[in-house]
Amino acid sequence: MNETRLPIAEQIQTMTAKLLATQPVGYRLCLIGGFRYRLLDASCRASIDLDYHWEGDLDRKQAEITEVLRKRLLPEVQRRTGYDGTIRPAGGPDADSPAVRTIEMAFYRASEPGSRMEIPLEITRIPRFDPPVVRTITGAVFLTVSDADMIESKILALLNRVFTQARDILDIFLFQDRLPVDANKRLSQKLADLQLSPEDVTERLRRLRAARAVHLREIEQILATQVDAPVAANLRAAGGARMIWDQVLDRLLDRFIVGEESP
Repeated sequence: MNETRLPIAEQIQTMTAKLLATQPVGYRLCLIGGFRYRLLDASCRASIDLDYHWEGDLDRKQAEITEVLRKRLLPEVQRRTGYDGTIRPAGGPDADSPAVRTIEMAFYRASEPGSRMEIPLEITRIPRFDPPVVRTITGAVFLTVSDADMIESKILALLNRVFTQARDILDIFLFQDRLPVDANKRLSQKLADLQLSPEDVTERLRRLRAARAVHLREIEQILATQVDAPVAANLRAAGGARMIWDQVLDRLLDRFIVGEESP
């Protein structure tokens, strides 16, 4: 990946991921989420943040990563892009989730009004059945979760988030071929581990379908702002947001969550 040809935000995301992959703080830290798909799987969707899976103490890892990024990333970003920046642990009521710790990264050029960009880095813990794996890009080694755990985490996020993220729906559509043949069994166990009953899941699916019009607009916005333009055009030619929604909600989730094939 030639970083100099990427938009500035994506250059910084790539620099951050490479840095953490080569520092002691990155031992057993697994890259996940939308940027994992973008960096390691050539996803057509650009991500707006960075996500990592960590099975240890989230507060300690948040502090360790913040220190390393301040010391090593900020001067490198300034040298290579001309952007200054700030990196700090997120605070306030929104940062009190027991399952997620966020590091707020912001970059800007003081001489350019409107140049500020924010790239949140989230550390969380996803249900994982498989051992971590390594993926390589031009000699750089990245630790991540298996393809099966990754796509299943997207489905679990769709069912478990308080607020639905349209990017989860699109990512499930894009990487549906990574679902293992025993995904229904794996997902049932993971949902049970998350203490989501079949009734909870049924209700969540009902609410998703009830808000279909809202989510279709959100998917269209993702296509317009985060998906590579030629791919977005082809997706629209094939049915756009409605086609994506039908694939994910009416076929995949019915098959792997409800246990029924759509007619």
